[in-house]
Amino acid sequence: MLTAPNNAHPFSDTTADEASEWLTLLMSGEATDEDRQRWQQWRRRNPDNERAWQHIENFAARLKGLHPAAAHSALSLAADRTVAPGRRRAMRALFWLGTAGATGVLASRTQTWRQTVADYRTGTGEQRSVSLDDGTRITLNTASAIDVRFDGERRLVRLLAGEVMIVTGHARSDSRPFVVDTAEGRIRALGTRFSVRQQSGRTRVAVLESAVEITPSATPGAPRLLHAGERTTFTAADINALAVVDDQTSAWTLGQLIADDMRLGDFIEELGRYRPGIVRCDPAVASLRFSGVFPLADTDRILAMLPSVLPVQVRTRTKLWATVESAK
Repeated sequence: MLTAPNNAHPFSDTTADEASEWLTLLMSGEATDEDRQRWQQWRRRNPDNERAWQHIENFAARLKGLHPAAAHSALSLAADRTVAPGRRRAMRALFWLGTAGATGVLASRTQTWRQTVADYRTGTGEQRSVSLDDGTRITLNTASAIDVRFDGERRLVRLLAGEVMIVTGHARSDSRPFVVDTAEGRIRALGTRFSVRQQSGRTRVAVLESAVEITPSATPGAPRLLHAGERTTFTAADINALAVVDDQTSAWTLGQLIADDMRLGDFIEELGRYRPGIVRCDPAVASLRFSGVFPLADTDRILAMLPSVLPVQVRTRTKLWATVESAK
């Protein structure tokens, strides 16, 4: 969280992200009258939303003091809805940098900024594999970010956002423990293949080979052992019950999104991780269930397929704003 200008109250990351999304839409030239009504409703919904929007307007006003070409270049990052993920991240960083400039708070101390300058990162819909010095191979899923810190005592990976699949290196001469830090605690690999996903207020871990030890940050007692074929989620204070690893755990590494008697609302939320822009599900159809295997490389195709298996339609407001609702 970051302190807002002229106010001791901080903006949450969620509020900042939503404000940036609205700025992007409104500057795209594609906003409809309905979009503008929804934007005004968003501003009135929460005082923090209005303060965040006022911050954007104040920052835009300060840009007017720049040379016109420089100001236009900064704000026009949002105007092109099809820009590369790196430039979209720059628009998000612009919001935080503006706040930092108004308050004297270092932007590098915010979570958003840490993700932007992470050692390795991916944009929405992007995946990337990296090989570390010890032979470990890490695959980053959509919108993910990690920092890597190897020293004489340990091999440390910090998961800042998103999801990773890790296959640890097996060099006999390297006895340093391999650990993954998340917002909720630490996972120590015991020679293994496993996935870690950072969710809101919790971490999800699934082990495909060997085992890992999980230690929540607020209860650093005896670690919990998780064996191959097991998955769980944990918070800073507790580890939830174990479950069996399912096909969805590693489907994304094969470019697939699997629905197995899945609620439509949950499916759309998951799909939104891989699709730039905004995709929403009307609560009236969110409880519909279905099954299928879908190619992540083409989210437009996934949305187009839904009316053939469910009584729904997909309404598109802009190129990057879609709503799944009841068929009429």
